[in-house]
Amino acid sequence: MDSTEATMSILIVDDNEVDALALRRAFAKARIENPIHVVVDGVAALELLRGENGKEALQKPYVVLLDLNMPRMNGLEFLEEIRSDEDLGNTIVFVLSTSAAEEDIAAAYEHKIAGYIVKENSDFIVKEETGSNLIEAICMLESFWNVVQLPR
Repeated sequence: MDSTEATMSILIVDDNEVDALALRRAFAKARIENPIHVVVDGVAALELLRGENGKEALQKPYVVLLDLNMPRMNGLEFLEEIRSDEDLGNTIVFVLSTSAAEEDIAAAYEHKIAGYIVKENSDFIVKEETGSNLIEAICMLESFWNVVQLPR
């Protein structure tokens, strides 16, 4: 990324503190130093993206890493909300969920996500100490945002 470009931020939307911490550690182990923001549900994510309730709006470019199973507003409800929002409609979202249910995967892709990663199937947390699959997923995400042009 050249110095005239804005730094790409990462928004983790996940109510599981252990998963969010594992993601932060994986970014650190992969030496990815992009700004990371963590919120616990879709409501808090929308507030941050829109700059509501005293929060400063997260500036583009950014990528959202979204869990599906959360309180207040789950991941699918969040996707529905941002896809209907003129300012947020082109947000790049990757789902990171424990759900491998075909209906969840299909519903997420219907909301134009960039990818769906099942946490359990990739030993997402279990192998966090050795770094293998979680860091591979993080490196794949970094390659994605370094290669493609993101909306601003």
